[in-house]
Amino acid sequence: MRKSLEAISLIALAVLIWITWQALNGSSPLPDRIPTHFDAAGNPNGWGSPSPLWLLPVVAVALYLLITILTQFPKAFNYPVRLTAENRARLAALTLQMIAWLKVELVCLFAGIQWPIIDSIRQGEGKLSPALVPVFLVAVFATLGWHIAAMFRAARAG
Repeated sequence: MRKSLEAISLIALAVLIWITWQALNGSSPLPDRIPTHFDAAGNPNGWGSPSPLWLLPVVAVALYLLITILTQFPKAFNYPVRLTAENRARLAALTLQMIAWLKVELVCLFAGIQWPIIDSIRQGEGKLSPALVPVFLVAVFATLGWHIAAMFRAARAG
């Protein structure tokens, strides 16, 4: 499962980089002035150059690499339950799975923000869906909650 999630996150990262590159350097680049900030309702409230669109892919790559490095040190994880010799392997596996899911969700969030920004600029609408970030936040907290509950179950069973 973790390898599949890793592949999905790499694909989402590649898509994020590709759509950004296409928007800035492709055959039909964005105009010199675009919406750069949006309010909670999804309406643009800041305008500027399209070059800051590289910020999301750069931050996504940095976080992806940082999280990937973090997964190499499962002994340093802070578990929400008491770690014993019996439950150590199961808790580490659950934690690594949780991190893999969170990495996918994070990269997909960044791609899910970048794509509608670029698309709305190309369509001339300049508006984002106000549900975008809350939906991803629900997904992240649901992932955290499910895995933490699974860790408590694993600690009781072990």
